[in-house]
Amino acid sequence: MLPDLSQLPHVPGVISATQVRAAAQSIARQQEPSGAIPWYTEDADGNPGHVNAWDHIEAAMALSVAGMQAQSRLAYRWLRDQQRPDGSWPAKWVLGEVAEAAGESNHAAYLATGVWHETLRSGDRAFAAEMWPGVVKAVGYVLSLQQPTGEVWWNRDQDGNPGELALLAGCSSIYHSLRCATALASYMDDPQPDWEFAAYELGQAICHRRDLFADKSRFAMDWYYPVLCGAVTGRAATEHLKAGWDTFVVDRLGCRCVSDEPWITGAETCELIITLVAAGDREVAMNLLRAMQFLRHEDGSYWTGYQIVDNNFWPFDRSTYTAAALVLAVDCLSGTTGAADLFKHTPW
Repeated sequence: MLPDLSQLPHVPGVISATQVRAAAQSIARQQEPSGAIPWYTEDADGNPGHVNAWDHIEAAMALSVAGMQAQSRLAYRWLRDQQRPDGSWPAKWVLGEVAEAAGESNHAAYLATGVWHETLRSGDRAFAAEMWPGVVKAVGYVLSLQQPTGEVWWNRDQDGNPGELALLAGCSSIYHSLRCATALASYMDDPQPDWEFAAYELGQAICHRRDLFADKSRFAMDWYYPVLCGAVTGRAATEHLKAGWDTFVVDRLGCRCVSDEPWITGAETCELIITLVAAGDREVAMNLLRAMQFLRHEDGSYWTGYQIVDNNFWPFDRSTYTAAALVLAVDCLSGTTGAADLFKHTPW
């Protein structure tokens, strides 16, 4: 049974609990019987959407926030059963078949974020214990790709060869996941000091050694992720966001995906909302949440993005990860669930 609407996140005058539930239900409608959650069931040309571990976990987190625990737990258990012996997952599945075998480090790391989020949300120690061995293996995979200078290479191919490249947004996500993994380790009475040291070294690289990372500065995620994930905090975070604001944010619409294209994307906008709350700017976050509601479809789902020049929704799909980011942003702003503070720049 779904929880009473009064228990769901909402922001009066901007988005109701009914609309948040509808967004979560749009995710559940696209969940496969196995528990896998693709980006979308199919695109405008009839091609099936793919599944990757990171977006799958984000969708599971949103389902949990919306009180759809059965669907969320099914998603986590599917992922647990798909984990490979080295702790990784394939980069992509399509209709249950592996489409890309390489294992990405930020995908593996994100299991810790999801499990810690669910632990904060539900207080279910049995679930945390069930998922803990998988988290340990996943973090081991991630740390096997960490370099002496702190950065984490982005993947291993199907033959186990590392991709000798570090991505700033991906490493920022890994930094936050290592913090979640460390918190989860303490909760499980199984402290992992090596993880704490690895997170410290990675944080130092993110803050002080941008030369270690591939230049993806045209992407909004490279701009706000170091703040979203807690590597850059305080005054430095405020100044960092201000420096990129005019490049990536379009007034009364939302956040661009890339700086040189006229695309507003809902997921990036919602992640930026969470970033702003983490950095202490709730008013601007609220304005962004209000602005991006034009992406909501009548069935409760959210269009992936909007093409400013053509004045049309683009791409022509309503993605589960966009709805998931929306649900998490509303929870972050409203402070409704026990997991609402997951990205705040304070200890849990």
